[in-house]
Amino acid sequence: MAKAKYEPTERERLVLDTVENPRYDREILNGLDPFISGTAPEDMRGFYSPSEIERLLQIKGTDRDIESRMPVKITRHFFEMAKNSPSLQKLVKASPDETLNLDGAEDPGNQMDYSPVEGLIHKYEMGLLYVISTCSAHCRFCYREELIARKPVERHDGTVEKKGLAQVLEVTDYIRAHNAAVAANGGRHPETGREKLREVLLSGGDPMVLPNSKLAAWFTALAEAGVEAIRLGTKELAFYPDRFDSAFLDMMDRFHDTYPDVGFRLMTHFNHPDELLIKDQDGNYIEDGNGFHEWNPSTQRAVEAVVSRGWISVENQSPIIRGVNNDPDALRILQRTLKRVGIENHYFFCGRDIVAYRAFNVPIEDAWQILNESQKGLSGVEAHARLSITHYKGKTEVSAVTDQPVPGLPGAENGVVVFKILRSAAEAPDRGKVCIVGRNPKALWFDDYEDRVLFDEAGLFDYNRVKPAAADELTAIPA
Repeated sequence: MAKAKYEPTERERLVLDTVENPRYDREILNGLDPFISGTAPEDMRGFYSPSEIERLLQIKGTDRDIESRMPVKITRHFFEMAKNSPSLQKLVKASPDETLNLDGAEDPGNQMDYSPVEGLIHKYEMGLLYVISTCSAHCRFCYREELIARKPVERHDGTVEKKGLAQVLEVTDYIRAHNAAVAANGGRHPETGREKLREVLLSGGDPMVLPNSKLAAWFTALAEAGVEAIRLGTKELAFYPDRFDSAFLDMMDRFHDTYPDVGFRLMTHFNHPDELLIKDQDGNYIEDGNGFHEWNPSTQRAVEAVVSRGWISVENQSPIIRGVNNDPDALRILQRTLKRVGIENHYFFCGRDIVAYRAFNVPIEDAWQILNESQKGLSGVEAHARLSITHYKGKTEVSAVTDQPVPGLPGAENGVVVFKILRSAAEAPDRGKVCIVGRNPKALWFDDYEDRVLFDEAGLFDYNRVKPAAADELTAIPA
């Protein structure tokens, strides 16, 4: 029996019938083979040295095969930016170090516990959608490596299968049913305590790899379902900024004209200033006549086009990754440069516990020191970003790291780390609660503090997995 198909309304058609879908030539190189076989464009063949290729070949086909962990992919634009930047090379170049230690979670954050329908994560007050399972290029540290690499994941009920992508009809049916149950119960869902699902994030993969028609279909369907704000997470401004062309912008303008009350937030993923600024042959940033760093022209044009639309809120977030951006000077330039053009600094993250995280993560205390140092010299509005690490319970701020002992507190002889829950699942019962642990300069994840817990009202170290979300119990409307 064929699945039911989503049917757009007449209002949605006002947008959908005007959409253009240009073909985009990102000049993508997929996999290591073009570099191994010498079929890559001549000027790109040296991106991997002969010794780097040899080391990767030695583990090909073994349990340490790099491309089994994460496919290799790069665009021409990013290659041009990376060829003079060791930091950007580290971001996209495969290395045997990635698979030296394959510890890590198949489903970071136990997200599938909060998936009432396939492809939708409803953990916090908002929903997250997996709408695509690839990007124009692949970051080696990707938080979604299990989705990008299409790996089977063990779910809460013990079944093992790949994560599926969201479907418009299933998602919008869920949103309507959830919000109806909330309205019928005085503003809170009778099962979960959540309020209205009013904001949805399109993620993946990178939604900007989808054609404009599919983006418009998601935007309009979500608006019709009662969503008040739509987010779109993307790294395309770094990988292929020409994607933000007149066809895309015209579609966005048409959507806004048709649904003016629906907010739109573009969540960008710039990790390093080398992704947007240009350098000279000596590796120094080029300055204009006013002393400002010069942008890559394509990136500048795309950013200006988006930011100039005042109804689009643009915010940047980035993990702090070893060898990529664990540098206070680089993060200072990034924060200052983005704020100057109207992009807010939202979060910096400590690395998640993905498979092979030990190859990428910076120690938690180092990450705090790096961000703190980077914000010296920034104005108050430039330094809005906080440092977050995603615990299973929710997004958790690394609020403070002390250098001095706490007198009279056993375990605090070398100082303490203070965690604070910023976002808590369901009705957010733990938001604002803190946890204090004794310092461990080598700690990459919460597990490394288990023997140093001093105070834990947040329950970060006394945690049980939740009962898995089920569509029937989350959407039931009481009689």
